[in-house]
Amino acid sequence: MSPPAPQPRRGDLPGTLCLVSLGCAKNQVDSELMLGKLRQAGWRLTDRPEEAQVIVVNTCSFIEDAAQESIETILELARFKKSGSCRRLVVTGCLPERYREKIVPELPEVDLFLGTGALERIVEAVAGRRGRGKALLPDPDSLPVGAFNAERVLTTPHTAYLKIAEGCERRCTFCIIPRLRGRQRSRPPEDILAEARDLVERGVKELNLVAQDSTHYGRDLRPPVPLAVLLHHLAGACGAPGRKEPWIRVLYGHPESIDEEFIRAVADLPQLCPYFDLPIQHASDAVLRRMGRGYTREGLRRLFRRIREIVPEACLRTTVITGFPGETERDFQTVLDFAEEIRFDHLGAFVYSDAEDLPSHRLPDPVPREVAQERYDRLLSLQMDIAAEKNQRHIGRVLPVLIEEDLGNRMFSGRTMLQAPEVDGVTYVQARPGGRLPLGAFVPARITDVMEYDLLGEAP
Repeated sequence: MSPPAPQPRRGDLPGTLCLVSLGCAKNQVDSELMLGKLRQAGWRLTDRPEEAQVIVVNTCSFIEDAAQESIETILELARFKKSGSCRRLVVTGCLPERYREKIVPELPEVDLFLGTGALERIVEAVAGRRGRGKALLPDPDSLPVGAFNAERVLTTPHTAYLKIAEGCERRCTFCIIPRLRGRQRSRPPEDILAEARDLVERGVKELNLVAQDSTHYGRDLRPPVPLAVLLHHLAGACGAPGRKEPWIRVLYGHPESIDEEFIRAVADLPQLCPYFDLPIQHASDAVLRRMGRGYTREGLRRLFRRIREIVPEACLRTTVITGFPGETERDFQTVLDFAEEIRFDHLGAFVYSDAEDLPSHRLPDPVPREVAQERYDRLLSLQMDIAAEKNQRHIGRVLPVLIEEDLGNRMFSGRTMLQAPEVDGVTYVQARPGGRLPLGAFVPARITDVMEYDLLGEAP
């Protein structure tokens, strides 16, 4: 157990601060907004925790592995209270929101915990003006839906996540998100447009729209604003008519809330990536019912068929859970057969993560971990073959690539419209002899070869 950390004195502040962000893209947005508030308050930001007087860890706890990573990161950073300059350690986000007061005695190294409903109080938290107690855990529904903040600190220079809503109305039995983030609250369109314009003015070339259920956007507003309407406004506000930049990509959709108006917007607007991120979680009707998902395998089949009819070049991405309670070998074979039939461009998978606070914990017939892992491996092996085959169709094509990294020796990496950041493959582009490719630019590349998930190309 660490000795009590000395509190920052008012005369010392603002000082140097390091924020470590874990988890999903929505967490990254929260971290960038907190950094903006802190920099505006005068804090000097560093990515070197050993130099920081205050360290903030924005945590994830969506599944057991994420919660464990958060705890390990906190303990690793707590050592800078002894070996570095750190005098205050603040933990924010989903970990304290999920475990609440129970986590306080388990991590005595932490000076203050902020739940997801308390992120607006980050400036007073790092300054030590916390009031009583070591945890601020207001109802997540009380947090205002992220109003546009021009001080947001971008951690990726050419691509940005744009949060369009917070919370979720669904009650999937395997998911803790509604309890961590509250009910769905959509941002007003004018607020989103203001932030989008600001991001583009700052050099962002790709806007990735995120929410817990992006395709459900706007249904809680009065009057409702369909996602397709928002996309038309975004395309008009952020680019010239007929231009294909900046790219606009919608992530984290849902098979129940996607509608044909949205699909047609993707087909009609050149800036919209023809990319459909729709986690199905499973393909067995019996498992889907136990998961609390309100669709069937046949409904999914019709949906993906319709998307490809309206958007022939559509890129389909999904995720699947293996080893959900009650999943039989026959249920899993249904998933394999469905993946073979639909032939997703990108498919991610997770082994079911159990916890006592999940409704699915009470379901009978748990699947042994080793069986769930074996099914996971079989599914990803199948998907590797599918992805490699689907990538073959790009050979000989010229595709615009957003260049993101200089790898040296005239080799650069970036992504096409069909590759989302962090979760999909990349495209490697070789520059001509004596040439180099500007970072943050769209470069036409002729695809010459493929790997399982990645593309190889040459710049003209």
